[in-house]
Amino acid sequence: MKKALSIIGISVASTLITLALYSHYMVHPQAEIIQAEAAPTPSRVNYSPPFDANFVTAAEMTVNAVVHVKTSFQQTSAPTNPFELFFGNPNGRPQIVQGTGSGVIISSDGYIITNNHVIDKAQNISITLNDEREYKAEVIGRDPETDLALVKISAKELPFLNFSNSDEVRVGEWVLAVGNPFNLTSTVTAGIVSAKGRSIGIIPDRAAIESFIQTDAAVNPGNSGGALVNTAGDLIGINTAISTHTGSFEGYSFAVPSNIVRKVVEDIRKYGAVQRAFLGVNIGTVTPRIVEELGLKVTSGVLIGGVNENGAAAEAGLKQGDVIVSVDGKSIGKASELQELIGRKRPGEKVSIGINRDGKSNSYSLTLRNRQGTTQILQKEDLDFNQMLGAQFENLSTDEKERFGLNQGIKVSKVKGGKFAKAGIPEGFIITKVNNRFVSGPEELENLFNKLQSGDGVLLQGYLPNGRPDYYAFGW
Repeated sequence: MKKALSIIGISVASTLITLALYSHYMVHPQAEIIQAEAAPTPSRVNYSPPFDANFVTAAEMTVNAVVHVKTSFQQTSAPTNPFELFFGNPNGRPQIVQGTGSGVIISSDGYIITNNHVIDKAQNISITLNDEREYKAEVIGRDPETDLALVKISAKELPFLNFSNSDEVRVGEWVLAVGNPFNLTSTVTAGIVSAKGRSIGIIPDRAAIESFIQTDAAVNPGNSGGALVNTAGDLIGINTAISTHTGSFEGYSFAVPSNIVRKVVEDIRKYGAVQRAFLGVNIGTVTPRIVEELGLKVTSGVLIGGVNENGAAAEAGLKQGDVIVSVDGKSIGKASELQELIGRKRPGEKVSIGINRDGKSNSYSLTLRNRQGTTQILQKEDLDFNQMLGAQFENLSTDEKERFGLNQGIKVSKVKGGKFAKAGIPEGFIITKVNNRFVSGPEELENLFNKLQSGDGVLLQGYLPNGRPDYYAFGW
């Protein structure tokens, strides 16, 4: 019996010792490690909003000024079987394609800003307000280079958002994203500004302006065209894109800064089209590798890789290899920042460009020019025509007429994308006929194109710069 009690006593004592050792070496150190790793409150990353961030007021101000955009257009699907191809329906079956997005009311009389990709191809646009009222909208103007569009509804005394100065937006600032993801109307999410001046290569236009505000506020399909606002409820951007592998939000979203949005809206309302200004240079952001390869004397800025003849930069004296370090006194660190600042100006405006050339700093005054190389404000019709074709034209000189034995025709002086680039039409090509009709000047060419209907074929006949006759065809 004594032996049994002794064994029990030893077992109990062993258990107590084991628990004591575990408590001392295991439990307490874990608690201490957690406590030691917890950063002090002032420097800790904290996703709780500060006490002075009134999200409720900002959300209430914004939701009533953000609308639901519904679009539809008809397209023809490919024939589904051989019988359709030969009997009665060779072009396939017509289908109605629908899309949704968001928009922001920017005036009490019904002007609404949204993304161009939201209303692209739309034949019908329907706007639903937060109070469920529904209106038909008309397109006032579009700007594919910033992926923005302005539409209007016939309504009065609407709630609207005021523009804020996006230059004053700071990284780390709290923001709200308001829109209609997955058709869930009036959805508000919060986050912070993660970065500014982001270029992510989503706008296909060669002259695209991408200098996005990056945030971690949740944005999903349907949010496009919605509002990014500060805690005062003022508009600082138009939500445009997300970075994703799945099609849904994965941590980052991107918005067009309000200063670009405001300029696009003002141009469309005043001129009917956006007035884009150009420096006349090919650019790239200075990187450590470029610094090493070219032996640059600066470590940041925008490198001029080429200067266009007869452009604003060439006229002012800028050269290939120069590094742009400032615009109007504001420091420039990357190409997207330069594109944003120049994109907010109009042809004819003057800018001061700070340059570093071989380690020496210089300042140049430039008069910005339009896409056609002039300082004129272009009309909507001229811009639409040239942007769609992606080309510039000029009359034939006397020497060129004699060289090719022509009495009439026009020369393609520049190709900058559009239908001409897709068709492979080279610069210097001389157009003599459009759909078997002779052309003698740019105005006549534009008149012929204006008579075409969507879907018509275009056949251009003429001569290559080497004198060989050739032709190109594309759809209108």
